[in-house]
Amino acid sequence: MAASWRALALAMAAVGWVLGGGLVWAFPAEDLVTRLPGQPPVTFRQFAGYVDVDVKAGRSLFYYFTEAQEDATAKPLTLWLNGGPGCSSVGGGAFTELGPFYPRGDGRGLRLNKKSWNKASNLLFVESPAGVGWSYSNTSSDYNTGDLRTAEDMYKFLLGWYQKFPEYRSRALFLTGESYAGHYIPQLTDVLLTHNEKSKGFKFNIKGVAIGNPLLKLDRDVPATYEYFWSHGMISDETFLAISHSCDFEDYTFNNPHNESKSCNDAISEANIIVGEYVNNYDVILDVCYPSIVMQELRLRKYATKISVGVDVCMSYERFFYFNLPEVQQALHANRTHLKSHWSMCSDVLNYSNTDGNINILPILQRIVEHKIPLWVFSGDQDSVVPLLGSRTLVRELAHAMGLPITVPYSTWFRKGQVYQLFHQYILLQHDSEANRSSLTMEISVHLNSRLEAG
Repeated sequence: MAASWRALALAMAAVGWVLGGGLVWAFPAEDLVTRLPGQPPVTFRQFAGYVDVDVKAGRSLFYYFTEAQEDATAKPLTLWLNGGPGCSSVGGGAFTELGPFYPRGDGRGLRLNKKSWNKASNLLFVESPAGVGWSYSNTSSDYNTGDLRTAEDMYKFLLGWYQKFPEYRSRALFLTGESYAGHYIPQLTDVLLTHNEKSKGFKFNIKGVAIGNPLLKLDRDVPATYEYFWSHGMISDETFLAISHSCDFEDYTFNNPHNESKSCNDAISEANIIVGEYVNNYDVILDVCYPSIVMQELRLRKYATKISVGVDVCMSYERFFYFNLPEVQQALHANRTHLKSHWSMCSDVLNYSNTDGNINILPILQRIVEHKIPLWVFSGDQDSVVPLLGSRTLVRELAHAMGLPITVPYSTWFRKGQVYQLFHQYILLQHDSEANRSSLTMEISVHLNSRLEAG
């Protein structure tokens, strides 16, 4: 009887319900995740699988989708991408940041994330580009890629995903991400806006763009890292002064051996060695995790199953262990090419462009704002990789270039009696006609709690 009920549920997911003469619910049965190994019970549904973006080349992107915890049919759709370039949004955003689950301490199950964004939205995570996580191509040259291909493939992915989930075609869409997704998300938004301008039929219902600690412009974001190190006592005065005096960050570019003097490169190398040995660059106040000990304990199944206090600093190792369990991959409909290599958070097969990181994203952000799409730039104050020092400077430069005044001065938000974040806001006033004036916000926020939260 149980098997027949499950078959009926899958059939209903595949064809949808028809109420009042219209199709209101249609989902792909083959992508339904009935239950993940070691998962606590939940009432919302999950889906995972593939969308082909180039059938001829055999290029396909893997996704994980979770419905909102309550009233999913009335909630928007939020796309989240991690950066790298070449790191997994499923392993990062979905299972260690803003998704409904975190890996359990023993690496063989999951625990609930009480601050999951699926309290407020339906969430879609994609491993992009091909070569990241379980996304793949049958054409090896596809692993030589860059920003343009990544944006175009994500555009094709969304069109294919909407075919699987047609109910979401008209749903409000929020495009979000962090770090190198400061390139991914604005460039994807640009492609979707071009589609909307040309299309006489379906249009993407973009309601907002949010990017956290985003890489926007190298000649400001790179020196901000070393300013951050120095201002937080992570490098000496002498090292910082050596970088300041010998490095010209104007028109800075990645991976160019002739970009800087030897004295500059030596000073930067010294700073990176000192900091990298003792600190988690993405959250500088976290305790240290000792990976060799953790992985040994995970293999021996002796690691604690409960996290008693604070943040689980070994979560990335627990995630690696969990995602490489065969039963987990089977439940997620992942690794359909049956590769013997391990799932890893960041790709070791991708050859990403050495020059695309140099692209100035500010003109794309301007285009987004001019299309009346709210833009939110947020920064965790504990991230030294793309710190708030650069982000807020670049947002201010963009606001000044567009003539946007500050309408909300630098101020605080409180949560449960504690300072939660600092923020200020710019407003663009647009006159569509004499009788119709619309306003649009561009906001930068600095989160004093770097852990991403719902609400």
